[in-house]
Amino acid sequence: MKLLIVESPGKVKKVQSILGSDWKVAASVGHVRDLPEKELGVSLPDFKPDYAPTARGKDVLKRLAALVKTADAVYLATDPDREGEAIAWHLQEALKLKKPLRVTFGSITKSAIEPAINKPRSLDMALVSAQEARRVLDRLCGYTVSGPLSKAAAERLSAGRVQSPALRLVVERERAIRDFVSTTHYGVELVFESGDDWKAAWITKPWLKDAVGLGPARTQGAAGGEALRSESNGGEYLTDKALAEKAASLRSLTVADCQETESRSAPPAPFTTSSLQQAASNALKFSPKDTMALAQRLYEAGFVTYMRTDSPNLSDEAVKEIREYAKAKNLPLADKPRVWKSKDGAQEAHEAVRPTHIEVEEAGETDDEKALYRLIRIRALASQLADAVFAVRTLRLSAPMDGKTAEFEARGRTLLEPGWKTVLFDDDTADEGDGEPSNPVPLLSAGDVVTASDGKVQTKKTKPPTRFTEASLVKELENRGIGRPATFAAIVETILRREYVRMEKRQLVPTPLGEKATALLSGAFSFADYAFTKDMENSLDAIAGGKAQYKEVLAKAHERLQGELSAFAAAFGLSARPAPEKTGFLCKQCGKALVRRQSARGPFFGCSGYPGCKQLYSILENGKPDFGGK
Repeated sequence: MKLLIVESPGKVKKVQSILGSDWKVAASVGHVRDLPEKELGVSLPDFKPDYAPTARGKDVLKRLAALVKTADAVYLATDPDREGEAIAWHLQEALKLKKPLRVTFGSITKSAIEPAINKPRSLDMALVSAQEARRVLDRLCGYTVSGPLSKAAAERLSAGRVQSPALRLVVERERAIRDFVSTTHYGVELVFESGDDWKAAWITKPWLKDAVGLGPARTQGAAGGEALRSESNGGEYLTDKALAEKAASLRSLTVADCQETESRSAPPAPFTTSSLQQAASNALKFSPKDTMALAQRLYEAGFVTYMRTDSPNLSDEAVKEIREYAKAKNLPLADKPRVWKSKDGAQEAHEAVRPTHIEVEEAGETDDEKALYRLIRIRALASQLADAVFAVRTLRLSAPMDGKTAEFEARGRTLLEPGWKTVLFDDDTADEGDGEPSNPVPLLSAGDVVTASDGKVQTKKTKPPTRFTEASLVKELENRGIGRPATFAAIVETILRREYVRMEKRQLVPTPLGEKATALLSGAFSFADYAFTKDMENSLDAIAGGKAQYKEVLAKAHERLQGELSAFAAAFGLSARPAPEKTGFLCKQCGKALVRRQSARGPFFGCSGYPGCKQLYSILENGKPDFGGK
C-alpha cells in the first residue's frame, strides 16, 4: 500500500477515487507543527525555530504515524506553494520519514495527478527556508514589539509584519478623507437635436492660464472672474461660474474637425488570486475570505485549478483546450494565443485560476460556489477571444467667446465587433474603461454650422478619496508588493478580527484603536513602512529562489528591529531591556537552553532555567559562550 498525504480532508475522497485501491489517501489538515504560543520560540544566533505539534496536529500525527508503518512508500502531496512545501517538510520531520516522495498538482484531476505521481521529486528546501523565514520574521516582529507597543499605548495592542502596513493604508486613507477640502467647479454641456439628441462638452483647459502675481493656485479668468488651477486635487478646475454661463449660452457653432477612428478593447486576463478576490467582491459581494473558501472547495472537488497564484497566464494545454472549445462554439477567437505581463515580483509558480474542463458550464454544490465558478470560467474563456472593436467619431466644435475661441468636443462610440464581449459583455470584474454613455454623434464635415438647442452649466465638486473596500485594499497591497497571494485574505481578516478596522457599508473604517496603533508604529518600526515591507517580501522571494541565505536575511532584519525597539523604549520611557531569547547553546550545568541577556557591562549568556540555575557565561569573539568560566 502506498500512502499519499494531502493537506485538506476535502481532497481525500476525490484523490482516492482517482488513485484506486492500491493507495491510501490521508490529510494533514494543514499545519501539524508551529512555534509555541507563549514564548518567542526562536533560538539565536542561528534563528532556529523551536517547533511543537499544534493541538490538532498531535492527533493528526498519531493517526498518520500508524498509516506510515503500513505503507510501502509515502508521497507528500500538500499544496503546490511555499506553505505546502513547508507542511511537507514538517511531516517529514515529525513522522521521521527517511525518503518521502514530494508531488504537486495544480488541479484535482486524473490528468494532473497521474503525471505528478509518476515524476516525484525531493523536498525543495529553498521554498521551506523561505516559508520558515516568513514565519520567524512574523514572530520576531509580533512577539517583541507588541509588549512595548501595549505599554506605550496603555492598552493592549499588537503589531504584525504585514498587518501593520495594511492597517496604516486604511488609517492614512481615512486621514486624507478628513483633511480633504472640496472645490466647487463648473463644466458646460451643449445639447444638439438631430434625430437622437447628442451632446458636446466644453474644453475648459485653455481657459486656465498660469497665475501671474496671484499665487500658485489661482488664475484670472478672461471675463474678470477667477479660475482655480488645483494640482493637489488631481486635475484642473474652472471656478468662474459666470464664464461657464457664457459658454452655456452659445448656440451657433462651427465644426472644426471630424475624425473617424477605430478603437479596440482586449479582454481582461484570467484570474490571479488578487484579481479573483477583487472581482468576486465587486460582482458577487463576497469577502476575500469567503472567496478563498469557496475557491478551495471548487479546487478540492476538481472543478478549478489551484487558487493561490500570481500568474495571469494559462498553461499551454489549457489555452489549447479553450481555443478548441471556442472554435467549436463559433466564438470569435483572437488571432493567436494571448499572454499577459505579470506584475513585478510575481513568482508565477502556478498558472492562473481556471476551470479544469472549460466545457463544464456549471459546477459547485451551493449557489455561491456556482456563481464563483461561472465567474472563473467566463473570465478564462473570454481571455482567448478577439478584441471588441468600436467605431469612434469625434467632433471638434468652436465658437467665439470674449475675444477667444471656445472649443467643445463630442465623442460617440459604436460597437462594431463584440469579440470577447460576446460572453462577458456586462463584466464588472475589471476596470476596462468601456462604460462610456451612448452619444449618437452625426457625421459632419469641417466648416458645417450646427445649432445647439440647449446649454447646461454643470456644477461639480471635487470628491475626497474613497475608503478602501476589502477588494480595493487587496489590490493596493498587491500593487505595493505587501504580502503574497496566500496571505492577502488573511491580512484583511486579521485587522478586522483585532478590531483595528470595522466594516461600514462594505468599506473599511479604522477604529480609534487602529489609529492609535498606526500612530505609534509609523516612523518607529521599519516593518510599518511600505517600501521596507516590499523589500522584505523580495528578500523572502530571494531565499525561495536560492539567491539569499536564511540566516543573513533574518540577522539583518533582527539587528534593525533591536535598534528600533531600544529607540522606541527610550522615547516612551520604557525598560530598554530586551526579552530574553533562547539560543541553540546549552547550559553545562543543567542542560537547558542559554539565553542572551544584557547588563550595564554588556551582553552575556545566562541559563533559561533561572532562578533555579544561576549559571552565567561570557561571550567569546566568535559569538559563542565561554564554557571555560562563569
